[in-house]
Amino acid sequence: MELLLIPLLFALIVAIAPKNLSKWIGLLGSLVTFIAVIARLAAFVPTEKVDLLHTDVITSFKMTFNMGYDGMSLLMVILTAVVVPLILLTSLNRSEGQQRGFNAMVLLMEFGLIGVFTALDGLLFYVFWELTLIPIFLIALWYGAEDRKRVLIKFFIYTFVGSLAMLISLIALGNLAKDFSYESLLEVTLPIKTAFWVMGGFFLAFAIKIPLFPFHTWQPSTYTVAPSAGTMLLSALMLKMALYGMIRWMIPLAPEVLEDYKYIIITLGLIGIVYGAIIAIKQMDIKRLIAFSSISHVGLIAAGIVLFTEQSLSASYIQMVNHALVAVGLFLAAGILEDRLKTRDLSEMGGIAVLAPKFAFWFAVISFAAVSVPFTSGFIGEFLLLKGLFYEHWIIGTIAGTTLVFGAVYTLRAYQLSMFGSPRFESFEDLKWNEIIVFAVITLLVVLIGLFPQFITDLIEPSLDRIYNYIHSVTFQAA
Repeated sequence: MELLLIPLLFALIVAIAPKNLSKWIGLLGSLVTFIAVIARLAAFVPTEKVDLLHTDVITSFKMTFNMGYDGMSLLMVILTAVVVPLILLTSLNRSEGQQRGFNAMVLLMEFGLIGVFTALDGLLFYVFWELTLIPIFLIALWYGAEDRKRVLIKFFIYTFVGSLAMLISLIALGNLAKDFSYESLLEVTLPIKTAFWVMGGFFLAFAIKIPLFPFHTWQPSTYTVAPSAGTMLLSALMLKMALYGMIRWMIPLAPEVLEDYKYIIITLGLIGIVYGAIIAIKQMDIKRLIAFSSISHVGLIAAGIVLFTEQSLSASYIQMVNHALVAVGLFLAAGILEDRLKTRDLSEMGGIAVLAPKFAFWFAVISFAAVSVPFTSGFIGEFLLLKGLFYEHWIIGTIAGTTLVFGAVYTLRAYQLSMFGSPRFESFEDLKWNEIIVFAVITLLVVLIGLFPQFITDLIEPSLDRIYNYIHSVTFQAA
């Protein structure tokens, strides 16, 4: 249980600590959590499932307190434990990073995320899912841009409606099961019509959070008004809850209708790939550009997930990790530009490479990672996803493959407009030590995963195989 208790304890400590120490205590808490996660990884056997908390005590709501992890859960916990310290590190020199409330909310967010990835009870999963909304909402509300309130109301309504739909699906399943534990919910056999609506409730919640077209309209504005750290949390980690939820909860709990939803989700994913990329190309606001590019990339991941082959699931996980790391790097670059220049408009930038060569170098490295050049994690992830989509149908694969061309266009365009040309400013402060560390760590991880993706595949394949075999046994019986 230390995986949950450490970030929660440090969040409480930060909330009452002296203001000048809060950022260091917050960073320490995230590093201690990271060490605890690595210790768990060192002792983990991929073929096993580890219980963090297991009890047969059932509340009057049939809720159990079962928590644990297998390989696919542990990978998401590792990703959380890596990204949170990087986010706190980027915030050391920013105004929000000096605030107790900010650092406490980031650690509370980490607590909620780990809870989501380790919950093995449907209602417990829902509780942690909803809990993560509180810290990110407060971070954006307290430290966001001036017009944040209107945007955040829309964000709250979208996520609330989606979460309510998921809760209804869980209640429907729970009424047919002994309790809400994951194993009990898996044992429920649903009529086709019921299964369609149950999966629909989960899909609405996850489609909003990812977000898939046309449920994306909250995302660009929310990413723009949130502080850079809040945008990193949303893009790098919060949307991964939904992609994870599709694999862990949505499909296994209603596998009878996977084929009915398959082409719906693939179609929405393909629309998102093209639509998000085209809108990104037209954007002059760099944060909105990255936000729309995210819609394009996650559309590809969602389409790969519902193929539900062993290779596509592994590729989806690789691309989830890659997207999280690259998102932190891109939003860090966007945040640096906004902080130094007091603008996000690319038309007002230019010539920064001359004024800040270190920043120009690391921004270029992250940009190349974003366009999935060979020997990066994005290359192997996108290659395997596109391969799976081509096997499904060549038209699907061709449309999905446009992400490679469009991605290069909008990413390199943003880099060119901001870094090259005649300098429009007299000075531009180059990277600080903490920003260099974050860029370097992201680059190292992206390259290592690109060269050695088997670290991820070896960790997750046994648990993915169990889900894959279960789904196919259920769909075979239904047929």
